[in-house]
Amino acid sequence: MRFERSQAQILGKWLAEPPDRIIIVAGPRRVGKSYMIKQILDKYPDDAYHFIAVDDPNAMDLSIDMLSDTTAPRLGITPTAGWLTEVWNKARIKAQTLPLKQPNPFVLVIDEIQKIPRWSEVVKGLWDADRRTNVRMHVVLLGSSPWLMQKGLTESLLGRYEQIHMTHWSYQEMQTAFDLNLDEYIYFGGYPGPVNRMQDEPRWKNEIRTAYIEPYIHNDILQMARIHKPALLESLFKLGTSFSGQILAYHKMLGQLHDAGNTTTLADYQQLLSKAELLAGLMNYAPQEIGRRKSPPKWQVYNTAFISALSDYSFTEAQADRTYWGRLVESAVGAHLINTISSEDRLFYWREGKDDQNPEVDFILLSGANIFALEVKSGRQKFPGGLHAFMRKYPKAKAVYIGDGGISIAEFLSKMASDWVEEWSQ
Repeated sequence: MRFERSQAQILGKWLAEPPDRIIIVAGPRRVGKSYMIKQILDKYPDDAYHFIAVDDPNAMDLSIDMLSDTTAPRLGITPTAGWLTEVWNKARIKAQTLPLKQPNPFVLVIDEIQKIPRWSEVVKGLWDADRRTNVRMHVVLLGSSPWLMQKGLTESLLGRYEQIHMTHWSYQEMQTAFDLNLDEYIYFGGYPGPVNRMQDEPRWKNEIRTAYIEPYIHNDILQMARIHKPALLESLFKLGTSFSGQILAYHKMLGQLHDAGNTTTLADYQQLLSKAELLAGLMNYAPQEIGRRKSPPKWQVYNTAFISALSDYSFTEAQADRTYWGRLVESAVGAHLINTISSEDRLFYWREGKDDQNPEVDFILLSGANIFALEVKSGRQKFPGGLHAFMRKYPKAKAVYIGDGGISIAEFLSKMASDWVEEWSQ
């Protein structure tokens, strides 16, 4: 079955319109950005688009030759501002010679644009020139580093782009595309690529570690900022992932990390992991911002595949351990929330005081003036009465049970969190 994510419909609609904004498709690696645009371009004549990947030198050489109608090899080309300008200029020629019978504008797609130095400044100049001369060409820029993409957009391209954000795959998408059941999704997570490896778990785990986690850590994040202790960053990710669904303060983590720095370093690295859509550190909800910042983080993965790939548990063993499975279920709910809430909404947890035995609520979702307190009932043993304690302190909040006695896990994961917020707000 040919499955299209919902973002494909949006992109297809935008490409049929006159080009008045750059189209940005951003999100973590391996979630189907390139595949989605290729699905759409498959419907176009060959001379109505050009797709080029910055991180594929062979593709770059061949693509420029095709654009210039020459057969001379172009070896040794590096992704520079000059290269980007050359590719863009030759795409313009194709756009201007596009037959009038072609209803849609020419499409230039540049994948991994953030790997070109000063890309946003160059794009700004080229795009503005196209608007002055009415070049009938859409420009779609893809990137797997959300932080670097956003940095370039805010620095140079304000008012010139529309953005489509691609997230990790949801349960509904994995079920529809690959027939995953609920337990399989909770354990194997939302990556489409290695689905055919699920029956060979060691092979699946190795692929997640080597083709997904390691490139995230060693390539994407190292492009974001100067990392003085890469080994510490990787150790923090692995430890935080193993504690997904749990509250663990930075000072308590220091003793479990090799080459540990200090709590400030760990907090900075956690922010980078969150910007890369790997691992979040949720803050304890408090009405005032200063109260939130003092709280220890509750660790939350963006994809439960990270937990399973780094764990010694097999699928069967994970299901048999009630406490461990409960944390996986809670992490799956948290990942769904963090991936599908509106960009204006914020996600927290809540615990009264610092003691592990104090009342706790799994997730607090803040949407405008609305406060939603979400408790995941997965059979995991927790301190009773946390939700009641929160409601006594914040009586205007709305309590939501997910799992036993409330919205079923499958039903909750089958609808975007932003849609649930709209429903709960009525």
